Amino acid sequence: MNPRWLLAAVAALTLAPPVTAQERKYLRWGGDQVGGGPYIYKEPGDKPVNPNDEFDERNFRGFEIELARYLAKELGRESDFEPGDWDKLPELLKQKVTDDKGIDIVLNGYELRDDLDKQYPATVPYYAYRLSLVVHKDSANTISKWNDLVNGITTADGKTRKAKVGVLGGTVAEKYMTERYGDKIELLTNPDVATVMGLVERKQSMDATVQDSPAAKFYVSRSKLLEEVGEAQKPGYYVIYTRKGDAELRDKLNAAIKKGLKDGTLRKIYRKYGLWNADQDWLCKEVAGEFPTDDDEEAPAASEPGKVDWGRLFRELLKAASMTIFLAVSSFPIAMLIGMLVALGRVYGPWIVRFPLGLYVEFLRGTPLLLQLYFVFYLLPLLIQQLFGGTFSLSPIQAGILGLAINYSAYEAENYRAGLLAIPRGQMEAALALGMSPFTALRVVIVPQAMRIVIPPVTNDFIALFKDTSVCSVILITELTRKYNELYNFNREYIIQLAFITAGLYLLMSYPLAIVARVLERRLGSVGGARR
Repeated sequence: MNPRWLLAAVAALTLAPPVTAQERKYLRWGGDQVGGGPYIYKEPGDKPVNPNDEFDERNFRGFEIELARYLAKELGRESDFEPGDWDKLPELLKQKVTDDKGIDIVLNGYELRDDLDKQYPATVPYYAYRLSLVVHKDSANTISKWNDLVNGITTADGKTRKAKVGVLGGTVAEKYMTERYGDKIELLTNPDVATVMGLVERKQSMDATVQDSPAAKFYVSRSKLLEEVGEAQKPGYYVIYTRKGDAELRDKLNAAIKKGLKDGTLRKIYRKYGLWNADQDWLCKEVAGEFPTDDDEEAPAASEPGKVDWGRLFRELLKAASMTIFLAVSSFPIAMLIGMLVALGRVYGPWIVRFPLGLYVEFLRGTPLLLQLYFVFYLLPLLIQQLFGGTFSLSPIQAGILGLAINYSAYEAENYRAGLLAIPRGQMEAALALGMSPFTALRVVIVPQAMRIVIPPVTNDFIALFKDTSVCSVILITELTRKYNELYNFNREYIIQLAFITAGLYLLMSYPLAIVARVLERRLGSVGGARR
């Protein structure tokens, strides 16, 4: 090849402008698959279209799944679902999006709110909802309308207590109930619709729940024990949130939504899930300027739940359990290494080293693991970018391993410090007298003995780490507990069976280690007694 042609090709590739958000192949949208129907959900009898990728949107159904596909098609792209915790989805818009990471938009039943719109400009509304009051049918005589909530609930002993009302945290429903009723009711928040509905259905801890009308209609229609009462309140809109710099993308989404409302495409999607009502007629008039073209063709009804496939559910739980094991096995050796270094510094280092290491240990032990994971995944990349420039991000698994390792390093540091202090100082003096350097004495004489002493508590910490991996679900990792929550939402009538299977898997993972810990305690206990 002519060298000049080669140089020209390299220069063309080097100087070519980067691919913009509008030129990408996929429309990457963030949603929470755990949230349930009718937004994004599975039926018990659904078999995965793509078993190799559990988050392939073809494995789910829901009106927002179909809406995302419609919008992507209108934009000349392919729809690509990216999972995340519902209340943290807007935070993902702060991360830099690439072809294989990040999201372009948030599309998951997000209400139009001024505080969010200022940070992540919203599109025009794509659905009009109201707030519905849902109660157990046995409670319909006591709570038949909204104002009945302030009358309280009469207990078996004749006393009156405040009505307990469940809502999703951080939603318009929470704000509305707080402003309207204040301390006249006991407002309980939970991040999961299915869990709240289940508590009301079982009359456990909640007397009623206030939910967006699509979710209320979906769960009430599938339960023989739930009922909507009173007239739906507080009309509002669902919108799509975007980045501030994506004005062109936002304009295209607005055009697609207006077109879908005008030509009847969205009406067909909503009717399929039983969501079309008079509010949507009004929305069409407000957003698209006219009502959709009507026709006689009925959209197919959403399919009924099928028979549960226990083999598939068990395989999904088993796969999630393997992620739990991977997180524990990957993070704990790092925690042990950091913990040993911190312990050596605190026992044998000068005060200028001991003091900050002491703060390190106390800070990590005194703050929740959940908060530390939030910092590592959401805030640390932003902090590094601001300090050093460029781009930096951690995958959920990387953040999970790092967060667990840092958290547990504080506890391991205390274990090792206790082990080091248990070694008589005379052994260090004897090693130095034999001509060993301090480093060699620690490596050959002190540390091996300390390690034998701390094996039982370290093993116990490893068992605890298996259970603490469940906290990683908040940073988008599907480990065993998150998978249980997801399957529970999609198979709510089998909650007890799923709970026993999940608990059994945790027991299978931790019990062998508990046996090892007890054996080591017996064997090393005698050694410790002889040493003392």
